[in-house]
Amino acid sequence: MKRALTHVSAVKTNSARGETYQRLEFLGDRVLGLSVSAMLFETFPKADEGELSRRLAELVRKETCAEVADEWGAGPHVRFGGGESLDGDSKKVTILADICESIIGAVFLDAGFEAAKALVARSWAGRMMSPRRPLRDSKTALQEWAQARALPTPVYREVERLGPAHAPVFTVDVTVEGFTAVSASGASKRVAEQAAAQAFLEREGVIEKKPRRALAEGETIG
Repeated sequence: MKRALTHVSAVKTNSARGETYQRLEFLGDRVLGLSVSAMLFETFPKADEGELSRRLAELVRKETCAEVADEWGAGPHVRFGGGESLDGDSKKVTILADICESIIGAVFLDAGFEAAKALVARSWAGRMMSPRRPLRDSKTALQEWAQARALPTPVYREVERLGPAHAPVFTVDVTVEGFTAVSASGASKRVAEQAAAQAFLEREGVIEKKPRRALAEGETIG
């Protein structure tokens, strides 16, 4: 594990680079990709290749790996040399992401694939089930979220239509079995349904709530 935490700046010669985390990072990257791919394949049996690829890319991006390394408390144990450190947000993310992968690689070498896969599952399963950003539009994201929990497809119901024919305002409820319905309004049923799905995902903490853009005339979210 010492090698998995050794930055290249900590060695004095190029011939000693094998004692740093670089080779383990290369291996861990592949182990992580295979482990997460297997998890996605098993969890989302109806997802096509494109959807699985989008989910994989989100889960193995360097920002995610850096978060995991931080959760593992790896940062203070990284061995540097030559004045290098984790100073600087961008630099910190890059190094911690590398360290995350090198640790996975080290576990693979020491204990085998099943142990490495179990390590990945402990830190990535929750992220897989609750992505921070919708991979598609909000309605699709909500349907996938429900599907992953073996829940019925979300149901949308128009509950109100106001305003003149040339500028109507639709209010729609979205219901997922076992959860309180969420309402949203918009200038069309499609807009209202998308807004309701997004509001549901935000309420349940599936995606981060972001500041609202200025709404078009007649469009509200409730």
